[in-house]
Amino acid sequence: MQDGFIKAAALTPQIKVADVEYNTEVIIQMMQEAYKKGAKVLVFPELCITGYTCQDLFYQKTLLEAAQASLWKIASASLGNDAVVFVGLPLVHRNKLYNVAAAFSDGRLLALIPKVNIPNYAEFYEVRHFAKGEPDLGEISFAFQESPVPIGTNILISVKELKELVIGAEICEDLWVPNPPSTGHALHGATLIVNLSASNEVIGKEDYRKLLVEATSARLIAGYVYASAGDGESTQDLVFSGHNLIAENGVILEEAECFQNRIIYGDIDFERIVAERKRMNTFENEKEGNYRNVQISMKIEETVLERHFSPRPFVPANEKLKEKRCERIFTIQAKGLEKRLAHIGCKDVVIGLSGGLDSTLALLVTYRAFKLLEYDPKGICAVTMPCFGTTDRTYQNATALAKSLGATLREIDIKASVRSHFRDISHDEANHDVVYENGQARERTQILMDVANQVNGIVIGTGDMSELALGWATYNGDHMSMYGVNAGVPKTLVRHLVAYYAKSCQDEKLEAVLNDILETPVSPELLPPKDGVISQITEDLVGPYELHDFYLYYMLRCAFSPKKIYRLAKRAFAKEYAPETILKWEKVFYRRFFTQQFKRSCLPDGPKVGSSAVSPRGDLRMPSDAVGKLWIKELEDCTD
Repeated sequence: MQDGFIKAAALTPQIKVADVEYNTEVIIQMMQEAYKKGAKVLVFPELCITGYTCQDLFYQKTLLEAAQASLWKIASASLGNDAVVFVGLPLVHRNKLYNVAAAFSDGRLLALIPKVNIPNYAEFYEVRHFAKGEPDLGEISFAFQESPVPIGTNILISVKELKELVIGAEICEDLWVPNPPSTGHALHGATLIVNLSASNEVIGKEDYRKLLVEATSARLIAGYVYASAGDGESTQDLVFSGHNLIAENGVILEEAECFQNRIIYGDIDFERIVAERKRMNTFENEKEGNYRNVQISMKIEETVLERHFSPRPFVPANEKLKEKRCERIFTIQAKGLEKRLAHIGCKDVVIGLSGGLDSTLALLVTYRAFKLLEYDPKGICAVTMPCFGTTDRTYQNATALAKSLGATLREIDIKASVRSHFRDISHDEANHDVVYENGQARERTQILMDVANQVNGIVIGTGDMSELALGWATYNGDHMSMYGVNAGVPKTLVRHLVAYYAKSCQDEKLEAVLNDILETPVSPELLPPKDGVISQITEDLVGPYELHDFYLYYMLRCAFSPKKIYRLAKRAFAKEYAPETILKWEKVFYRRFFTQQFKRSCLPDGPKVGSSAVSPRGDLRMPSDAVGKLWIKELEDCTD
């Protein structure tokens, strides 16, 4: 439960139809297995105590009484365990038969939630046996429990110690209708929906079922646990596959292979779900309603995480999806610049081309925008400005890249100008401090701005989102431009975008240049090289960008605490970095993020391409004088 994680389980027992005694033992056995794994929410299939396919046997008093006795036996087996368990059975109430989900915890029966949408078609003719569930059907008293149990579709179960966890239930067909009960549950505060199901298997249904669960969890911004009947059901006319699914906000965390009859587990992050709902102000909770809340207690303990956390959350792991994402990002960047150029009637632009990744991406995007506008690429003035730190490798790559794309290449050596400036301000050139570095960066920006005036064009910014988050930009130097095409692209994604272009450009010379740029260490090249090789490696100074992008994603996109991000980073980078290294650079991240907001507060325009950005006009409206003491202190208290 720490950090908002709860381990949920979807369980499909190998039952025997109408053999309640056998089914009871199997359910208890699986329940105990899930307890040992640390599951705190357990979901069994629809009518699993008796079997879904009992048909007219549901009329039999013998079966119904056996099911009720089984419920007590299963609930009693939960004594001493605070997990919430949902199990399906037929239940008579006020002379009507209901298909219900029974919820219990620690030996106590909590609620009975009946199915709302009773199917009435060929393979599923439940209307013959079951009544439609209603919001408030009162209470049922059982001989085995002192307090009566509420029954109705308007019941939610909440956890006192984890306010983010509120559970609502629906049953099978309820998910497939235009207005499922889960919508009402979510609008009244449910963050987790459980579905006890008996969904038969036919061609194409597996994919559609998965799509429904994904879409419902995304639309409701909720967790979703779907437990389906398996091949223990009767195969008289239908076959059931036990296709269990666990999802979180549109992402499938775990999926059972069909026809396996097993337990699947998923670590659902309820802090993230609540953070998403806070961000989305169109998700409005119902202020009124006759919902009933049943509260329980759970012991606060750490969930042993089995969930995978990608070390590069901005980059899709799937290769085909990555290529599709890269193409879309290029299009967004280029369309943004296309609109700006068309609006101001500009056919000329200026880019400072260093031979590094960021300026390379900016040039490729600009080239695409020019193609969209049917402009001559000669209107792209690529300016290379060698100075004290420039190496032959980056210089040669910059010139080759510009020539490959047909851009106008202009070389302006800035050494003399920078030295003149140092004399003007009485700075010793031998002193390689921040004045030495930023003097070069600002001289380059001044040249770009003045060249833009010469060609009647605009300066295209090259800085990426990761640099802006860290403030790794010279104020009024590379920090400034007329349109920053990379402003919404994190550094880890920049590399993949350039690699994608290299792979798809169908130009061997251009591909070779791009591949060499990809292999060049990231550097501002502001300090003299050693033996002709780059001496100033950015990641040695500010930290690995893959770590910083990880921190940035979970801090900005998910609003996680520093301590939680540290926990996730240790898991994601277990093979790459020691915990003390992760902690060290996370402290650097937070310190720089808070102290450098003043640079982000006056950023040029630039397109957002993903779910997060640092524009002061959009995603990050943060005061420049905000103090990061609370965040840093939380990391100081972190121990491995």
